[in-house]
Amino acid sequence: MNKDINYGQASYLTLSDTELLEKLIGVRQTQKHYRGSLGEMFTTDHHQVKLPERCVVARELVRRWLDEELKRDCVLNAPQAVRDCLRIHFAGREHECFVAMFLDAQHRLIATHELFRGTLTQTSVYPREVVKAALRENAAAVIFSHNHPSGVAEPSQSDQQLTIALKEALALVDVRVLDHFIVAGTSVLSFAERGLL
Repeated sequence: MNKDINYGQASYLTLSDTELLEKLIGVRQTQKHYRGSLGEMFTTDHHQVKLPERCVVARELVRRWLDEELKRDCVLNAPQAVRDCLRIHFAGREHECFVAMFLDAQHRLIATHELFRGTLTQTSVYPREVVKAALRENAAAVIFSHNHPSGVAEPSQSDQQLTIALKEALALVDVRVLDHFIVAGTSVLSFAERGLL
């Protein structure tokens, strides 16, 4: 995804956000909707003004492409694709959500589900429901993620306690917890990399 994308002579990596958006949705739509942040362009939050459909379609196509990558290969071999997929999923969310990526025995993606949705600062997660979802998908492993709309990716004490509780509950049914990510804007924190798992 970070490779230089060339179409004819144009190198899209040298274009500004505004110039790229003008190519995608046109000059008038860009002037009407772009306010200095790409996150707002790709949100599907119902409380905001309806944005050009092409932006939402572009976001969904990128998300599906990343899902395809993760279904083909072990997610541990594509950590950047996992992070990109999560950034896209949580882009523009103004409330906390809890997502689980269910994996097979070779750690390829089976499915991604948003299991719980909360408020601006918290969401309630029920381990029993997480275990049921993992069994329903016949998962061998899982990666959790949730967002911090505040923009701070640091894990709270309750985030750490929840992760331990989920790990213990899933261990009873032989499902491994590989990681838990916190997404805050463009920042993504990994519990595994921090030694919190």
